[in-house]
Amino acid sequence: MFGRPGVAYVYLVYGMYDCLNVVTGPEGEPSAVLIRAVEPLEGIDAMRIDRLTTSTSRRRSMSPERIVAERARLAALPPERLAAGPGLVAAAFGLTAAWTGTDLCDPTSRLRLEPAAAHEPTVDIVATPRIGIAYAGEPWVSVPWRFVARGTRSVSGPNPAR
Repeated sequence: MFGRPGVAYVYLVYGMYDCLNVVTGPEGEPSAVLIRAVEPLEGIDAMRIDRLTTSTSRRRSMSPERIVAERARLAALPPERLAAGPGLVAAAFGLTAAWTGTDLCDPTSRLRLEPAAAHEPTVDIVATPRIGIAYAGEPWVSVPWRFVARGTRSVSGPNPAR
């Protein structure tokens, strides 16, 4: 999180979920944006495979029957729910802390941010208070630092932008 802007910072939360952040501030100052959800446009089958790999690798042992059931559950999951949460984003892209430091602005990087195509419609962004941080108290609980693309069905948590 103290790195240069535009790099990935991936960390493990609760010993269970990897979370992807994009470093945003000057090098040496801690600032990043947590990627809470991604709306899949392509690579959906690969996302299902990565979700299955993540879920089976995090458990001490899974019976073959449980793996089959998990594969079927993921196959039935609507694409917009594959990466609809911070831990699910990392799982859907097969991300672990090993990805920390990846240059997300490098067009040759396997993991990268890309500008919208010229023909893409403008996205209407709604700012809301963050979720899941009641422990932080005020004023942090009420600060509108959660940004949601209006109309997306891939957002995690409550979706006030619909």
